[in-house]
Amino acid sequence: MTARPKLAVWKFASCDGCQLTLLNCEDELVPLAGEIEIAYFPEATRAVVEGPYDVSLVEGSITTPGDLERIHQVRAVSRRLVTIGACATSGGIQALRNFADVAEFRSVVYAHPEYLSTLDRSTPIAAHVTVDFELRGCPIDRRQLLELLAAELTGRRPRIPTYSVCVECKRRGSVCVMVADGTPCLGPVTQAGCGALCPAFSRGCYGCFGPQDTPNTRSEADRLRALGMGEDQVLRVFRTFNAGSEPFRQESRRHEPQEQPQEQPQEQPQEQEVTS
Repeated sequence: MTARPKLAVWKFASCDGCQLTLLNCEDELVPLAGEIEIAYFPEATRAVVEGPYDVSLVEGSITTPGDLERIHQVRAVSRRLVTIGACATSGGIQALRNFADVAEFRSVVYAHPEYLSTLDRSTPIAAHVTVDFELRGCPIDRRQLLELLAAELTGRRPRIPTYSVCVECKRRGSVCVMVADGTPCLGPVTQAGCGALCPAFSRGCYGCFGPQDTPNTRSEADRLRALGMGEDQVLRVFRTFNAGSEPFRQESRRHEPQEQPQEQPQEQPQEQEVTS
């Protein structure tokens, strides 16, 4: 009898939402469990089957020295390593620390910051080890997750789109909220995957799935400003779930307040001696 492939699910700095997406695949989990062996998944069971593992799903970003050491251990015991969610693929919301002074954050939030051991930056898994596939989202989409697992079981590449949310809007017949209502929306620069959920309820896209494959963020920012957003607001919309993704990071940098040069004191005109 052929042994079932071993699946492991690992958590780093994250909220557990992407792991819960897997647990919420209720109807699909039973047949799935017959095809694979869930060997390591602390969110679901305390049982542990020793590796190596055929597929590892990794949620969360690298934010501590311990994380940095552990991700190399995970990579060493994983034949295929797949990152799931915005934290693992771009550093997550915690990547906001990358634009600030972490020491200052620690001093404000914690009574004894000296007890903490943390890195100055929150980074995606791919910044440290080889990643075989990235599944985007905050959280990930259950349909894409099941497609990913099916692809891994059959040895093919997952059919995950890299085009924009606008394509999903068109497919479901949703009216463009930016054109029709003047609602700021990141759909044109955001990767599809959610089914255009927010625009379907007349709300602008928040960019949960990160940048699409060819994002024109400069043009998007120009459009947002034309809709009434100030520079500070444009900066904020690019610094949410995927603040650490390179296209969004670069665009947000363009809207940071510029230091104004100090005004030089004007020279007082010298009184001229009047001669008669």
